[in-house]
Amino acid sequence: MEEYGGGDLLSEAMGPGARVVVVEDRVEAPGAFVLHLLLKRALAGGGGAALLALAQPFSHYDRVLRKMGCNLSLHRKSRLHFFDLFALLLCSGVAKGDAISDSFVQLYGDIQRVMDANRAGDNADRFTLMIDDVSLLEVAAHGSVDVVLDFLHYCVTLTSEMNCSLVFLIHEDIYSSEEGAGLLMHLRYIADLVIRAAPLSTGLATDVHGQLSVVNKCVFSEQRPKAQRIWNFHFRVKENGADFFYAGSRH
Repeated sequence: MEEYGGGDLLSEAMGPGARVVVVEDRVEAPGAFVLHLLLKRALAGGGGAALLALAQPFSHYDRVLRKMGCNLSLHRKSRLHFFDLFALLLCSGVAKGDAISDSFVQLYGDIQRVMDANRAGDNADRFTLMIDDVSLLEVAAHGSVDVVLDFLHYCVTLTSEMNCSLVFLIHEDIYSSEEGAGLLMHLRYIADLVIRAAPLSTGLATDVHGQLSVVNKCVFSEQRPKAQRIWNFHFRVKENGADFFYAGSRH
């Protein structure tokens, strides 16, 4: 993934080189704001992106990103490819076996075509594929974890074939039981970066909305021999973005 810059703690923690980013959140500390930030930064400077949206429709993302100074409606005409899986999820009926697999194969083919078109344009070296809720991807697969894992595996192969980055959002608390943790553990395994949003351990605060833990599994370059592997800091979500700061640094 591109080095986003901006001087904030999240950018420093992520650094350059990550291809697979997993964002984990909980009900008490939603992590969608991280997805919004990464989408804005992926489009900055001429980059391209594809968003597989299961959690929210386009109007939601357009409204949120507009407050952050990013016009998704304008980008959608050129560099943003929006897959409205939210609508498909609402209308999905009963499907079994091959029908489910075929729908995911078709979706993967659509993603490939988008990326092929991007490679032929001016943004060939900058493309990000985002899934806004892997938990709902499992619902779309009618509970078939194997189908979801196969689909994610093929998406990961795109990072080398198409030179792209992946960003997945998943709800950690849904997979709290051992028997249901397979999908979450797999994402953690394949991730270069794991960003966990969690509530404050000390309880609620008016000016602090939660804490972020960033686990950076990338092999650091010689230019960053002393780079941290694990970062922990607090965050405050605003209408036009988010603030990141160490505990006790706000007055």
